[in-house]
Amino acid sequence: MEVKKSPKADLENKRNVFLWIGLVVALGVVLAAFEYKTNPKATESLGEVQMQEVEEEIIPITREQEVQPPPPPPPPKVVEVLNIVDDDVEIEDELVIEDTEADDETIVDVAPVIETEEEEEEEEAKVFFIVEDMPEFPGGEMALRQYIANSIKYPVIAQENGIQGKVYVTFVVNKDGSVTDARIARGVDPSLDKEALRVVNTLPKWKPGKQRGEPVRVSYTVPINFVLQ
Repeated sequence: MEVKKSPKADLENKRNVFLWIGLVVALGVVLAAFEYKTNPKATESLGEVQMQEVEEEIIPITREQEVQPPPPPPPPKVVEVLNIVDDDVEIEDELVIEDTEADDETIVDVAPVIETEEEEEEEEAKVFFIVEDMPEFPGGEMALRQYIANSIKYPVIAQENGIQGKVYVTFVVNKDGSVTDARIARGVDPSLDKEALRVVNTLPKWKPGKQRGEPVRVSYTVPINFVLQ
């Protein structure tokens, strides 16, 4: 049996038209959805802030307790013992108070001042460096230099080694003018120092130095120059 259709009722011919219409409508809906905008509503208030009371914590103030030293011990009690005696009993330890007022006839005993030997030795051992009258060699300074120059014997070992220089010798001129305690104040060579000491120890007596008119011990320094010729 043959199917009969009216050309107007046949929709196959219009399928492409309906397809394009559907695509256009769908595209228009999508574009309208992207372009649609909504305005936010104005907010009447941001809410309420509630204040909560906070209890204030009170911190007590504390101080370090001072450590007090222990109290000092009480002083010992002094017990006075009273010896009661009769009036007729003699007391051996009775205090006798004498009259100490002096008059013109009173004789006062004064102990003599005795100078000990130690004080005398200290005065003798004391050495001055500067006094009112300095000690002097017999004939003066030039005579002292001439004496030393004539007495010096240049050590052979110093000559062979070419040693020369100035040796300072310190000594003490005693109260009687004798020379003692010679020593090297500044040396050059052991051989030259030894020769300088030998010459100083052979010096004759000097005129002693004086302080306030009294002879005293005085320290003196002499330079001895060793020169090779």
